[in-house]
Amino acid sequence: MNFEESHFIPLVNRQANLLDGRFCRCEKMPQSGSSRMYFRILLDNSKTIIGVYNDDIRENRAFFYFTRFFNKKQLNVPQLLAIDDSECYYLLSDLGDTTLYSWLQQERENVLLGENVKKYYRKVIEQLPKWQLSAQQQMDFSVCYPRFAFDRQSIQWDLNYFKYYFLKLAAIPFDEQLLENDFQVFTDWLLEADAHYFLCRDFQSRNIMIYQNDVYFIDYQGGRKGPLQYDIASLLYDAKAAITPLEREELLQYYLAQFAQYQEIDREKFVYYFDGFVLVRILQALGTYGFRGYYEKKVHFLQSIPYAIENISYLLQKGSLPVAIPYLCHVLQELTKSDFVHYYKEAPNKLTVTVTSFSYKKGIPTDFSPNGGGFVFDCRALPNPGREAATSAYTGKDVAVIDWIEQHPEFEEFKKHVWELVSASVRNYAARKFTQLMVNFGCTGGQHRSVYCAEQIADLLRLQFPDIVVMLHHINL
Repeated sequence: MNFEESHFIPLVNRQANLLDGRFCRCEKMPQSGSSRMYFRILLDNSKTIIGVYNDDIRENRAFFYFTRFFNKKQLNVPQLLAIDDSECYYLLSDLGDTTLYSWLQQERENVLLGENVKKYYRKVIEQLPKWQLSAQQQMDFSVCYPRFAFDRQSIQWDLNYFKYYFLKLAAIPFDEQLLENDFQVFTDWLLEADAHYFLCRDFQSRNIMIYQNDVYFIDYQGGRKGPLQYDIASLLYDAKAAITPLEREELLQYYLAQFAQYQEIDREKFVYYFDGFVLVRILQALGTYGFRGYYEKKVHFLQSIPYAIENISYLLQKGSLPVAIPYLCHVLQELTKSDFVHYYKEAPNKLTVTVTSFSYKKGIPTDFSPNGGGFVFDCRALPNPGREAATSAYTGKDVAVIDWIEQHPEFEEFKKHVWELVSASVRNYAARKFTQLMVNFGCTGGQHRSVYCAEQIADLLRLQFPDIVVMLHHINL
C-alpha cells in the first residue's frame, strides 16, 4: 500500500453508500502546473472518481466553497464527494480526460478551429456569463485565496512575475524605473474598468473538460472579484490554442451577445479595456511559463512561449491600447525580436539542433527537451579576444573579433574536432528519427569565443544538413 492509498482508502470507504462502491485501487494522474496531485480511483463497482491531495488548506477551502456554490447554481463543475478531516485530501466526480485543448488538437482543421471545436467554444461562452454574474448572488469573496479581488496588488504581482521570472530570463535589457513607471500607469488604467463580477482567473482550454457532450470547468480555486474582460481574454488568447484573429473576433462578439441576454452591457466601454486585459493576462502567463519551465523544468510550459509572443506581436501591430505605456511597448517589441522566443518553437517530425553559447560563470544551460542531453564544449583553453583592447568591447558576432580569432589556428583545430563529433551525432539522430540535440559552447563571459564557435557550427549545420532545424541562442548576449 502506498502513501496515497493509505489516505484515500478510508476516505472512499466511508462514502461507500453514496458512491455505491468501495476502494479498489488508485493511479496517479499526470501533474499539471500546480503542486496539487490527482489520482484516478477505481471502485469495486468499476466506476471511477478523482482523489486530490493539496497541502495548501486555504486554497482548498476556496475550492470547496466555490464548488458547492456553483453546484447550487447548477453550473457545470465537478461534484465534491468527500473531504478528509485534514482538508488536504478530497474526492471529486470524474469528468474524464478530454480537455477542450486536447479536443482542439484532435479536431483542428489546419490553422482553423473547425465547426466541431467551435461548437464547444460556444458552449463555454454560453456558460461564462452565468459564472461571472454569480458574483451578484451572495457570493462570499472573503474565502478567496490569495486575493479577494483582481485589485492593484493582484496586478502588481502579475507584472512583477513577468518581469522577474520571464523578462530577465529572456535577457532583454530594460530600465527598471521606466518599466515600473509604465506598470503603474497601466495598472491605474486597468483599475478603471468595472470589476464587480466573478473572475475565474485561469479560464483556458486545459481547464475546461468535455464530458457527456457538454463542457465542465475545473481549477477555479484562484477565483476572485474582477472585470468581465479578463476571463474571455484568457480563453481567446490561450497561447497554444492559437485561435486566429478572425475567430477571436467572432467568438468575442458571440460572448457579448450571450452576456447581453442576462444583463445590459456597454460594448464600447468593454472593448475600450479589452486589449489591456489581454495584455496583462499574457504577461502573467509568460511569468508562469518562465517559472514552471525554467525553475520546475516542465517542458510544455516553455513550448507555449512562442505562441504567447505571437499574441503580443499581434497586439502591438494592432495598436489598440488607449493608454500611454511607451516604454513597456518598447520592451515588448524587443522581446518579439529576441532569439529567446524562437528557442522553444516545436518542430514536429524533424531533428532540431539547439546551439547555444553561455558563460561558465552563469552555469551550463539546462536541456528542457524530452530526450535531454547533448554536447558541452569548453572554449576556455582557446586564445581570448576578451583580453585584447581592440576586441574586448565586441562579441563573437562582430567582424573585429572574427578577424582576430581567424588569425589563431587553435580555433580551426578546435572547430574541426567539434564538427566531427557533432556531425556524426546529427546523422545518427536524424536517421533514427530523434527530434532534439543540444550543442553548447561555454567560455568565461559568454561573449567572444563561445559565441564565435556557436555561430560557426550553426552555419555548418544549416549548410550540411538542410533537412534539420537549427536554433541558435546566445544566452549571455
